[in-house]
Amino acid sequence: MDLTIPELSLVVLVGASGSGKSTFAREHFGRFEVVSSDFCRGLVADDENDQAASKDAFEVLNFIAAKRLSAGRLTVVDATNVQPEARKRLVELARAHDVLPVAIVLDLPEQLCHDRNSTRPDRDFGEHVVRRQRAQLRRGLRGLTKEGFRKVHVLRGEEEVGQARVVRERLLNDFRHETGPFDVIGDVHGCRSELEALLTSLGYTITRDAEGRAVDAAHPSRRAVFVGDLVDRGPDSPGVLRLVMGMVGAGHALAVPGNHENKLVRSLQGRNVQVTHGLAETLEQLEKETPEFRKEVEEFCHGLVSHLVLDGGKLVVAHAGLKEAYHGRASGRVRSFALYGDSTGETDEFGLPVRYPWAADYRGKAMVLYGHVPTPEVEWINNTMCLDTGCVFGGRLTALRYPEKDVVSVPAEKVWYEPTKPFPTSTVDSLAPRREPDALDVTDVLGKRVVETAHHGRISISEQSAAGALEVMSRFALEPRWLLYLPPTMAPSATSTQPGLLEHPAEAFDSFRADGIAEVICEEKHMGSRAVVVVCRDESVAASRFGASGGTTGAVHTRTGRPFFDPSLTERLLSRLRAAVTSAGLWEELDTGWLLLDCELLPWSAKAEDLLRNQYAAVGAAARTALPAAVSALRTASERGIDVQELLDRTSARADNAEAFTESYRRYCWPTSGLEGIALAPFQLLATEGATYYTRDHSWHLALADRLVDADPELVRRTGRLLVDTTDPASTAAGVRWWEEMTAEGGEGMVVKPHANLTRARKGLAQPGIKVRGREYLRIIYGPDYTEETHLDRLRRRGIGHKRSMALREYALGLESLDRAARGEPLWRVHEPVFAVLALESEPVDPRL
Repeated sequence: MDLTIPELSLVVLVGASGSGKSTFAREHFGRFEVVSSDFCRGLVADDENDQAASKDAFEVLNFIAAKRLSAGRLTVVDATNVQPEARKRLVELARAHDVLPVAIVLDLPEQLCHDRNSTRPDRDFGEHVVRRQRAQLRRGLRGLTKEGFRKVHVLRGEEEVGQARVVRERLLNDFRHETGPFDVIGDVHGCRSELEALLTSLGYTITRDAEGRAVDAAHPSRRAVFVGDLVDRGPDSPGVLRLVMGMVGAGHALAVPGNHENKLVRSLQGRNVQVTHGLAETLEQLEKETPEFRKEVEEFCHGLVSHLVLDGGKLVVAHAGLKEAYHGRASGRVRSFALYGDSTGETDEFGLPVRYPWAADYRGKAMVLYGHVPTPEVEWINNTMCLDTGCVFGGRLTALRYPEKDVVSVPAEKVWYEPTKPFPTSTVDSLAPRREPDALDVTDVLGKRVVETAHHGRISISEQSAAGALEVMSRFALEPRWLLYLPPTMAPSATSTQPGLLEHPAEAFDSFRADGIAEVICEEKHMGSRAVVVVCRDESVAASRFGASGGTTGAVHTRTGRPFFDPSLTERLLSRLRAAVTSAGLWEELDTGWLLLDCELLPWSAKAEDLLRNQYAAVGAAARTALPAAVSALRTASERGIDVQELLDRTSARADNAEAFTESYRRYCWPTSGLEGIALAPFQLLATEGATYYTRDHSWHLALADRLVDADPELVRRTGRLLVDTTDPASTAAGVRWWEEMTAEGGEGMVVKPHANLTRARKGLAQPGIKVRGREYLRIIYGPDYTEETHLDRLRRRGIGHKRSMALREYALGLESLDRAARGEPLWRVHEPVFAVLALESEPVDPRL
């Protein structure tokens, strides 16, 4: 005996005490899916049978159930629920969370309930209690559907209970198993000829009947998805319906209803509706069709589901759009929102409702595609897009190819219908007032934040971290429009066990091999500072794309968003780099007016002069002054026969360490004057207009950087590299030798990266790079004497887990900001993950790692 229930629903068990509800719940539902009134009494009163605690217990039960439903989890309420008032509260709870309430009634004989209760010492209430409960149950049994339960299953007797099997069924809007690719098509409004032209341009083959009418269209590898409003206003609504119904019936398309289909259904059913907004034309056209066809139209439109959740929840299609809280839910208000949107309650001067701009506040992880309100051009607004480009009003019929995000459209043959109000000449005119794309709001970054990323899920930012980042961003960072990206911190390699070393390439190679990554690239780690460079082709691009003025054509900033140089020197550097990009032919090749580059800026002293002067140089000078004098004194004492040999050896070693320390940091300093002495080592192209490049392998990026080196070898520095196969001992040995040779000559070390760039490891996103620093460079980081064995032993116990976790989170946030910037999303959307990277930098992690 199958009991079907929606996968997301509130299941209410109804039955007298002793009817076996708890046993039934344990057998058919998960441990955490069931919320029991008895258990809640125990939570609040330490006694599951304390009836005096029932009020508090049900408050707890309702709270837990609400939290589960809010999270989209099936919830089962295990209580007697024989009183209408108790069931009413649960139905209201289901409606509040837009899920369907289901009742499973265990209507067992009264004597059986008595017998079961008599075996339990905690059920010492009289038989009259069960008798009263069964009477209440019997009185309410027939009215459960009227109470609001969408499904009611009644089990009578032990045999039926024993044979029952709970079957979970998908909601009608649940198409998560359909992964595409899709072509999502905007409002057609009876424009059959344009629809056929659009389908043809999308690669669909149209099938016609004996009368030449289009009855199907198929693509070898794609499916169409229609956002509704197939009918009204246009010249051939029956033709559009015939084609779309054929495609849906053949499995070549999916569709959701629009408000015009909803009104057409009511009219065809004989209900009293206003014949306005093009409905008269559709009814007149349908009168020329057969009664059978009109009936098919009625059944087809009536059967359409309010919205579709596709591709594992990554895509949602609804006629008027849908806010995140309604995705995958089922209720009257969800359907109303999907069909009509959210009105402010006002009407404009044309008597039409003013729509609330829900997309301006959208923060959901799913892409939402919709129509309903015509716009002259499609535009991404917070991962949503309206595809109604007013074909019937003389605009265009538009489709978005998913997941490619390519827009395809065909022009209207003519103005088929004069709109009630003028067709907007700009996208802004077509929407209710919404947030300016470049407007930043402090509420976006205050308090605890959660940022949704495409590659690493949701990343939380604590309130304390956000406050610290706000201080830095507001006081020291450059103009936010230039701040498209902040690079992640770099993960350190696992600690080496080799004598005298803290880091060694073997551990990095082992780490990637363990993650199933065979091909890695070792890149030279330059003696400089991480720099992000935005360079525009000219002042006009800088002005139109970034709102720049006063001759500014880009930015050169640190990994915390601070400018490296004053505006004058910055422009001189950008001018040289722009000339190199032009000489290399990259503007045309990449079809862009701007580039975003990840680089190292040399020397380190260009950014860290104060640090070098006040910290490293001061330590080195003090050590080189005091220690040689101490060594001289100890030698004199030793020559006089005093036993100071152990102290002399230790002090001599410290003096040597101080010299090595000084030599290490001096390698990072050389004189500069203006641009003279400044060098830039680009190693990755991050983004251009409309494109990101983190799926291109690192050899591609470095080859592109080499072309800039060729164009200006004085300014642009080459990055050395070596490909290594982590599964080949000879190859990894070559990688180790390269690192040893480089660090022996004073080099900082190298970064080991998956050659493919963005890579998924066995347990998720792979580290974008692991740094392996040289022995002498680490002397700067950990102090002159860190190589002494006692210090190395302590340092080898350093914990790197938090640092690696932070590196992955910052990497995912960086990718998210690049994607949003390339898509041309509003500045505040791009700024959200950028700000989050800076916030994570304030987490308590050893900065030396």
